[in-house]
Amino acid sequence: MISEHRGVVMAESNTGLIRAPGGDRVFPGLAIAMVLLAVAGFSVQLATGRSSFDAPLLVHAHAVVFMGWLVIFLAQNLLIATGQVRWHRPLGWLAAIWLVPMLVLGWLVTEGMVTEGRAPFFFRPLQFLVFDPVSLLTFVGLTIAAIVLRRSTDWHQRLHYSAMAILLGPGVGRLMPLPMLTPWAWEATAVVTLLFPVIGMIIDLLRTRRIHPAWVWGLGVQVAMIVAIEAITWSPVGTVLYEAVVAGTPGAAVAPLDFPPPPGPPPAAAAGLGPGA
Repeated sequence: MISEHRGVVMAESNTGLIRAPGGDRVFPGLAIAMVLLAVAGFSVQLATGRSSFDAPLLVHAHAVVFMGWLVIFLAQNLLIATGQVRWHRPLGWLAAIWLVPMLVLGWLVTEGMVTEGRAPFFFRPLQFLVFDPVSLLTFVGLTIAAIVLRRSTDWHQRLHYSAMAILLGPGVGRLMPLPMLTPWAWEATAVVTLLFPVIGMIIDLLRTRRIHPAWVWGLGVQVAMIVAIEAITWSPVGTVLYEAVVAGTPGAAVAPLDFPPPPGPPPAAAAGLGPGA
């Protein structure tokens, strides 16, 4: 999210970039849509009682940091769209630093859920242990690539959007009927997030009659990430990783590739067959 812009008012170039107030609003519009989608997913979770403010402090810290990234991402896009370039660069360096707590808290929350045997029941515990950190590492990798290429603003902008598409997975998943999509719940969510770079490709085609290679790289990295997650999940490497993480914890009693039972009362109690029935 760090760009080396030399002026406040910049016209759209043949790369299809957005620069100035009063100009094109396609990419800022996409940023707003992506953020609203993520917020909607977690809001639905809270409204339906599937999330609670009684969660451990670590989970709240994780939520604050990841929601903070949404604010940074949206602010960066709006700063460029409104010509506030002076503030775009320092906020971009803050975004680079922000990646560190995202990585740390992302892993700690995932590890905690797996070791406590609380992986979501529509995900295989081993797959959950793998896809959360690998997705986050891929997001960070694409974001760092965008920062390195900050002077090539066409690459910089598109790689940030590709990275953000990966981060939307949890929000998108909360808007999908994942229990009904078992045993392909995670794969279904991953496929939906692939639509975002595809949308970028379509926009490029309509605007410039060519697909910028940054979208190809972004989509390619995302597909490679999905393949790697599946490969690790079903390989001996995944099993060894799972056993090492859950050793000596309640999670050790949970089969790595079996789906946990859904939450709720035991079948007998739910049918009115418990004690006193």
